[in-house]
Amino acid sequence: MALRKILTQGDSALEKVCRPVEKFDKKLHWLLDDMKETLTASGGVGLAAPQVGILRRVAIVVDDQEQMIELVNPAIIHQEGEQDGMEGCLSVPGMYGKVCRPNFVTVRAQDRNGNTFEVSGEEMVARCFCHEIEHLDGHLFVEHTDRLYTLEELEAMEEF
Repeated sequence: MALRKILTQGDSALEKVCRPVEKFDKKLHWLLDDMKETLTASGGVGLAAPQVGILRRVAIVVDDQEQMIELVNPAIIHQEGEQDGMEGCLSVPGMYGKVCRPNFVTVRAQDRNGNTFEVSGEEMVARCFCHEIEHLDGHLFVEHTDRLYTLEELEAMEEF
């Protein structure tokens, strides 16, 4: 396994639509393992393949039990409710914005061996599913917010 460089806003790879995974081989397994190691080292709660320069439909999301869910060719098949909350991104370091997302989401995806499964999450996990899947279509959370805040601005807002 290896740590991969996380691309930041402005890199054209983050604006591209990713291709579906068709081969469930050692190369995919290495990518997933590297992404998990990179996510752990970054302290984030989700990572999509284009963030490490790979234009494939692959993402990792940390669930409520701190388990990493590997999502290959994921698609949201059900969503309900609504939540507003601050969101950040490893590809937009140090900046946060208020984003409206569904409160509950079900995703259909494949695992590293090509087996199809469904997984659901609410609140933060639902937010992460939406956020990471949007990366696979070339979008960043900043498209959904009117204003970006620094960590210092967020901390100052929480004091009041």
